[in-house]
Amino acid sequence: MSKINCTVAVIYYSSTGNVAALADALGEGAAATGADVRVRAVTELAPPEAIAYNPKWAEFVEKNAAKPIATLDDLAWADAIAIGSPTRFGGPASQMKAFLDTTGGLWAKGVLVDKVGTAFTSSSTAHGGLESTILAINNHFYHWGSLVLPLGYENQHLLKVSGNPYGASFVSRSGASPDEVALTAARMQGERLARVTGWLRAGKEAQA
Repeated sequence: MSKINCTVAVIYYSSTGNVAALADALGEGAAATGADVRVRAVTELAPPEAIAYNPKWAEFVEKNAAKPIATLDDLAWADAIAIGSPTRFGGPASQMKAFLDTTGGLWAKGVLVDKVGTAFTSSSTAHGGLESTILAINNHFYHWGSLVLPLGYENQHLLKVSGNPYGASFVSRSGASPDEVALTAARMQGERLARVTGWLRAGKEAQA
């Protein structure tokens, strides 16, 4: 595969590390094509006492305190945007929603129009809102005027093993970390995001 010329921002929120692992895998998939990739977490907004109540949450926050935080500049920079969040009652976490709610200025200027968007998620139960969370995230792409890219079923791994055409997802039963099935799906999603975005960018440049 020839090097793909595009920029990809992977923006995520993770409390215990599951969505962070999916975000890293998706970024790896995009970077493997030659795309320029940024993986950024949104700001943690939960109060310290809530975080301290869950040892895995507290450990993850402490270990990732020095990692770069997502900004609106990351969205403006990117040709493609992948957004990931754990499910919270069938929708994205409030931390992610708070970040997305700050994008009004970019929306008003048309900065996000024609960018390619995709979403991914994790839940603690099989019917805990995987699809509805991805669809809720996609609502932002619709309002931005972005192009929504699903994961689909183009690969046998996605058709027969991971099985979620909406986006990479993982069911974390008993606090389990993402398995190779989910991580492979995320890498495939990143590769597809970069590949399709590269086609779109090449078409734009050819018309310029």
